[in-house]
Amino acid sequence: MQQVRKLERYKDDQGNEIVYAGEVREEKIDIRFKGSNNTLVIAPDADIKDLLVIFTGDNGHIEIERTTKRRAGLRFELRCGHESKIRVGENVGCAGRTFLSAVEGVSVTIGADVMFAKNIEVRADDTHPIYDVRSQKRANPSKSIVVGEHVWIAKHAVVMGGVTIGNGSVIGFRSIVTSSVPNNCIAVGAPARVVRRNIAWERPEVVSRRPGEQHPRPGEKSEQYWNLTDDDAAADAPVVRSKPTSQRAVARYLPASVRRAARKYRSAKK
Repeated sequence: MQQVRKLERYKDDQGNEIVYAGEVREEKIDIRFKGSNNTLVIAPDADIKDLLVIFTGDNGHIEIERTTKRRAGLRFELRCGHESKIRVGENVGCAGRTFLSAVEGVSVTIGADVMFAKNIEVRADDTHPIYDVRSQKRANPSKSIVVGEHVWIAKHAVVMGGVTIGNGSVIGFRSIVTSSVPNNCIAVGAPARVVRRNIAWERPEVVSRRPGEQHPRPGEKSEQYWNLTDDDAAADAPVVRSKPTSQRAVARYLPASVRRAARKYRSAKK
């Protein structure tokens, strides 16, 4: 096993790689490679506060996008197995360490602007296999998870394999999500059930506000996420912005010296 205790650009003779061109970080960084040809891609401006990454197999891929807005920071324990993928979109925030697990070739996708509270698990697998005694077939195969954009997941919630959560929804305190949730809904319970539709939520806290104060305040409303619930739409296909493929977007992951040289080259050509 290869263990890295700094967040910086890295590559070993097993083909494991960290693609990162930001400021070197040493506090609360623990990255472990137990296999080969695994890749961890982190945007230079991702606000990493606490990161434990364990690649348990070969050909795993993890990507963490940038933080451009004020958020609680990124606090993750990430487990990635053989041929599996984890993607965290931009401007995600975690009040406490959030556990994401993808193994057996499945994926976990977290959309942009998701808000995680404390002690949350998003697990595409159950860690241990369960079998049907009569058929001897596996009863709990790993299944991919998609959490859409601008989703709020409250304290101690768990999202299980095969689940999708639509954009703008809220998952309640200590809920266990075992089936898909449409957009702009509140789902609570164990197992979680939708208890309210056609809702929207905003990040600014109410704890310091006066009784009867206007909500939301001017400028607080995130218009793109104020939508009616569409129960007829496929809950397993929430909008999740994919990584930009433009040359400018790719350049964000290059070392600063390479970016400076490229800018000088472009200026000389003008």
